[in-house]
Amino acid sequence: MKILGIESSCDETAAAVVEDGQRLLSNVVHSQIDIHAQYGGVIPEVAARSHIEMINPVINKALRDANLTWDGIDAIAVTYAPGLVGSLLVGTLAARTLAELHQKPLYPIHHVEAHVYANFITDQTASSQSSRLDTPVAEGKSVVQPVLAGETPSANEHIQKGEQNRGELSLPTQQPAFPMLALIVSGGHSQLVLFHDHGNYELLGETQDDAVGEAFDKVAKIIGLPYPGGPSIARVAEHGDPQAYQFPKAKLANPYDFSFSGLKTAVLRAVQREVGVDHTFPSYGLPERLNGLQQADFAASFQHTAVKTLVDVTERAYHDFQPASVVIAGGVAANQELRAQLKERLPLSIDYAPIQLCTDNAAMIASLAYYQQRVVAPTPVDQVTVVPSLSMRRTAWA
Repeated sequence: MKILGIESSCDETAAAVVEDGQRLLSNVVHSQIDIHAQYGGVIPEVAARSHIEMINPVINKALRDANLTWDGIDAIAVTYAPGLVGSLLVGTLAARTLAELHQKPLYPIHHVEAHVYANFITDQTASSQSSRLDTPVAEGKSVVQPVLAGETPSANEHIQKGEQNRGELSLPTQQPAFPMLALIVSGGHSQLVLFHDHGNYELLGETQDDAVGEAFDKVAKIIGLPYPGGPSIARVAEHGDPQAYQFPKAKLANPYDFSFSGLKTAVLRAVQREVGVDHTFPSYGLPERLNGLQQADFAASFQHTAVKTLVDVTERAYHDFQPASVVIAGGVAANQELRAQLKERLPLSIDYAPIQLCTDNAAMIASLAYYQQRVVAPTPVDQVTVVPSLSMRRTAWA
């Protein structure tokens, strides 16, 4: 069964085709990171406008990369929750229109749950090489502007056909076994979930304030590193001492919950002390007072504590529930310090999804839809709505 997945929950416009939940036929992502980096974070209105511009070119390219026409697509899957309302609306409206036009069953998919299913993609075709359509960051920048099939030149004015990551993806060698413990960590979510089977899971714990990716972004801004904070901190931390500053870990009533707000504040106060100002000094004035070594030490110390927080909770859950497999999912799953600490602390190996499938993508949407469609009927087109805030406590499986 070949499913077209569509993802537009935040600042990536993505489409992919996945066969039988595990074989990747195409994977196309248009990233807006260069746009939002100028503002230090995602601007919802800007994100939605970019999705409107890119949704059709991305979908058409995904079909073309998969060597398929609409006759070869069996179903459409689209992210409907959670995310930015404007971004979600663009993707769901496109999916609804295409489902109606081509008479395809439509499956609304929960974005956070779908991150786990990047780990279920274990095969790929030669034509499934990951493609990115990148937006130029500066006015007047030279741009290659190919006309995509079925599109007018005006639809491609802002497309830079960057074919980075064109090699084969390093996919897991086999699918995870149930029961499966999943650590889902990204800019908007930090959750620990125990899966007993497809669609049968329990949410063990989640962040009580900032998600870990959000904390990375905020700390990066405090010490003067660019957005997105996760990759920036990881790069600079390689040159710092993770023991240079001792930061606290939150103690919570539920041992499987997370909290990163206190850690973020502890970093802010430590930086203020280090540069000789009091707590009233504004955070935006701190970076210019830090030297390169201090910046690297703060990055390394923060990352060490944030990752240790995630690993401590995951290790405890592993020993408490004895799952057959452990997966990590979401953008922060690409963090090498997290992977290294998990490898050291857990007595089983983790077969990681490639970095291209850790960040937001549509392949994970299509993969989850395959397993969901085996037990859940498609949703009528006129009943697909967006839900900007929706916990994994309630999804379409319920």
